[in-house]
Amino acid sequence: MKPKILLTVLMIGMTMGAFAQKPTMTLTFTADSNAQHLPLNSILIENLTQGGDTTLYAPDTVLVLDYITGMEEISTFSGKGFSLSQNYPNPMKGQTTVSLWLPERNNILITISDAIGREVVNQEFQLEQGSHSFTFYPGRESLYFLTVSAENQTRTIKMFNSPTDANVSGFCKLEYNGQQKTGTGVYKSGNALNNFAFDLGDMLKFTSFTDQGERVITSSPTDDQTYYFHYTGDPCPGTPTVTDIDGNVYNTVQIGNQCWMKENLKTKTYQNGTLIPNVTDPYEWRNLTSGAYVWYDNDISWKDKYGALYNWFTTVDPNGLCPAGWHVPTHDEWTVLTDYIGGTSSPHGNELKSCRQVNSPMGGGCNTSEHPRWNEHETHYGTDDYGFSGLPGGYRFTMVGFNYVGNYGGWWSSTEYSSLNAWYLYLFYSYGFVIVTASHERVGFSVRCLRN
Repeated sequence: MKPKILLTVLMIGMTMGAFAQKPTMTLTFTADSNAQHLPLNSILIENLTQGGDTTLYAPDTVLVLDYITGMEEISTFSGKGFSLSQNYPNPMKGQTTVSLWLPERNNILITISDAIGREVVNQEFQLEQGSHSFTFYPGRESLYFLTVSAENQTRTIKMFNSPTDANVSGFCKLEYNGQQKTGTGVYKSGNALNNFAFDLGDMLKFTSFTDQGERVITSSPTDDQTYYFHYTGDPCPGTPTVTDIDGNVYNTVQIGNQCWMKENLKTKTYQNGTLIPNVTDPYEWRNLTSGAYVWYDNDISWKDKYGALYNWFTTVDPNGLCPAGWHVPTHDEWTVLTDYIGGTSSPHGNELKSCRQVNSPMGGGCNTSEHPRWNEHETHYGTDDYGFSGLPGGYRFTMVGFNYVGNYGGWWSSTEYSSLNAWYLYLFYSYGFVIVTASHERVGFSVRCLRN
């Protein structure tokens, strides 16, 4: 295990007791995913009471606050050589910021290359001592390497990109933002000392950044404390559960700016109290042009494991399928989810799957043969990085029969693709990617509700 490098934030009161023992508070940060340790790339600390922020960069995971009431004194850098921060945000969407700290005036060279070594930026700068900020606008590549060279030293960081339509040209660009004022958003790594105001009682916001996304904790610390960022999905703030009209209770999960049900819908009743037809006859089902549901294999014992299977007409019924304040997501809202997790390519499908699987390499409670769970696959097992906990409820054909429970999980959108088909999203036990496509509106799929 690598030793932790301590990033200290000093606030020295300009009082007669400035040389006395200063009270300190140590805040330690760690992250996990499915009970496994998850490396932190950085932690952004914001003071919501006084304003101002500072950042810890890997491998720093400890913040020491030396606090007394009074005015603050500007700190100086005591390390050797220059310091290059990890870009923020990382992964980036459209642009990202990089900070550089120089102990003295120097000429530097910044080069940026893509994953196959093609140089996309090569710029020289003559910079004064202090902290400097740059903005990088990526192209369409998913990975870039930024290297700073000064005299006989080099520093390199890895920058991940979530390509969007924001940069339609595909060209990369680096802009110099100027020298940063001390104490205002100055980010330094290693042994750098940041100027950050804090008094007891202040409310702080901690945002963690890892390869699996972001998590947020707010707290007003009064003593040493360890903060845990859990990446299996936090419940939606203020709405940890939601109850449907039949009394079924569902856990919720906050993924980005969206609040999702963590489980498949299982209601038999529309929001206004109207019963949803339970159509078990295959010939009647194949001719439906209105909403209906079934249990897998017409067996209610599957209800609490995978929920119900609904035809598409149910999702747009004016009586309302989801609980009040919730709705069946549109195609665009599913896209918001997949964009947030980094796209639909492998392994993002595995990241949406529940970790419950036959012989899961995750071990612990993930390794199970009891339904609900995925069938065994040694490569594309679920990791449930965001807490979506997608489970394979199978589907009902437009005509006769059911298939793929344990192998296949499909979820309707409320968006029609054509006069006979509608958009939906599915995961498969032997695929690592997310499939977004269209299917006949009379097929029975699972439903997840999204908060309005």
